Amino acid sequence: MSEATVEIRARHRSFGGELLFCAHRSAVCDGGMRFAVYLPPAASDGPVPVLFWLSGLTCSEENFIAKAGAQAHAARLGMALVVPDTSPRDTGIPGENDSWDLGSGAGFYVDAAAEPWARHYQMQSYVNEELPALVAEVFPIDTGRASISGHSMGGHGALVSALRHPGRYVSVSAFSPICSPLNCPWGEQALGAYLGTRGEAWQTYDACALIAAADQAGELLVDQGSDDEFLSTQLKPDLLEAACRDAGWSLTLRRQAGYDHSYYFVASFIGEHMDWHAQRLGCVTT
Repeated sequence: MSEATVEIRARHRSFGGELLFCAHRSAVCDGGMRFAVYLPPAASDGPVPVLFWLSGLTCSEENFIAKAGAQAHAARLGMALVVPDTSPRDTGIPGENDSWDLGSGAGFYVDAAAEPWARHYQMQSYVNEELPALVAEVFPIDTGRASISGHSMGGHGALVSALRHPGRYVSVSAFSPICSPLNCPWGEQALGAYLGTRGEAWQTYDACALIAAADQAGELLVDQGSDDEFLSTQLKPDLLEAACRDAGWSLTLRRQAGYDHSYYFVASFIGEHMDWHAQRLGCVTT
């Protein structure tokens, strides 16, 4: 494994594999970025398939790793995990740290086009282009066998990333995703700040709009807690359900009774999601 282009900030043995917390200079985001990588025991024998995980508002590259319990499943399935931070950090943009739902920790997985965000907040290109190329170069990871998933803002990011890059991901799933940023306060705030006045650019970051415009149908797996405090105001899975029905997409929308928006919810079902991805990635389980 070459580490020439990546700084390994910490490493931990985990379920027979290795967990790495990494940093590097991103050309796309014009500054430092951080990410986590879990390499299962199978990676010692050669490149393994990978699940990219996109986290939600306020999260860093550490939240999913610490709270979801995914490493045990990744070790069993012979699957790597790659978890990027949710935004650039310490860019010097005025007001970057003033709000929990805009700026630091809230990149929304878009390529910003409006000032003052455009220079650094290029998370769509970072997640789907620069980071996969980097991990394929440095680690025993086969990005030709990649899937993507995420939670909340990251669920939005996973859906939009797969829809904007047909064929790049073998499969896509989400937990509690922001299903239609065009139609919720979090989305309207983020898209307005990062992209400017509401217009066609907004449509290209809305999963429901992208499904309606897609050339061919696909399949999605989504879990949503019934007691999620953001369900009706921000997440709106009914809009995703309607978009998939109208476009002929295969959507498995599992409404989980009594679950909220927390990582307790994610941890409860992450193994089932990873098994679902593993079947499509052709993982060899141990």
